[in-house]
Amino acid sequence: MEKTLKEIFDFLKSNRKYNKELQTRFYTSVLSSQENQFEKIISLLYHIANTQSQPKIDHLAEFYRKIYKNEESLSSFKGFLTVINSNIDYQNNYYGLYNRMKNQNGWGEKTSALFTKTIYHLHNKEYPKELNIWADAPTELKNEDSFYLPVDAVIIAIFKQLDNINWTFNKVNREIKKHYNRKDIEVWDDLWFWGFITQIGTGENREMKWNLNKYWTLRESDKNPEMIKEIKIKAEIFLKILKI
Repeated sequence: MEKTLKEIFDFLKSNRKYNKELQTRFYTSVLSSQENQFEKIISLLYHIANTQSQPKIDHLAEFYRKIYKNEESLSSFKGFLTVINSNIDYQNNYYGLYNRMKNQNGWGEKTSALFTKTIYHLHNKEYPKELNIWADAPTELKNEDSFYLPVDAVIIAIFKQLDNINWTFNKVNREIKKHYNRKDIEVWDDLWFWGFITQIGTGENREMKWNLNKYWTLRESDKNPEMIKEIKIKAEIFLKILKI
């Protein structure tokens, strides 16, 4: 598996621009119309929570009530961390953000990891500056700081192609972290994009194959015919790495 993981990682690293362009358009659509820090973080929280297939509405409502009661404290990264969980055992970094979010009502491992990764993207100086929310958010992963890959059914289906065992959020992250860490995990985040557009069907009946219709369902995907041809070629290379 280690050899195949390296081939996948090398593919992802060589083709970063496609998902980055899509994510930039997504972040812009979520944040550009918001007038201040509070509105930006609220918009982001709602969009990411809504990626859950079965959101726990009552728990999320409780979480949002807490956020709205503390509007003044949300003007900084550190302030946001304190609002969601003041536990001093959690550091004021991305690893601490993930653990705080994971313990919130209505937020699971995947959505907490997705939110944490998004905050990192918005502040790592690799995306447009106007997308920044907080001046004090870390711009890089220092020391032991890290975050988790937002593992969902798409990514689990890919790992089942590599080894047909009962993969979970934690198992996938442990396997990747055996060989990769810190900023490399952010490269692995592109795996969802390539997996999503190369899967047909749901559940245990997924077929690994280029799926043009799924590509079209991504609102922020580039619909230029030439770009679609280019991405299709790349997707087929990705599938060959998975031995499909």
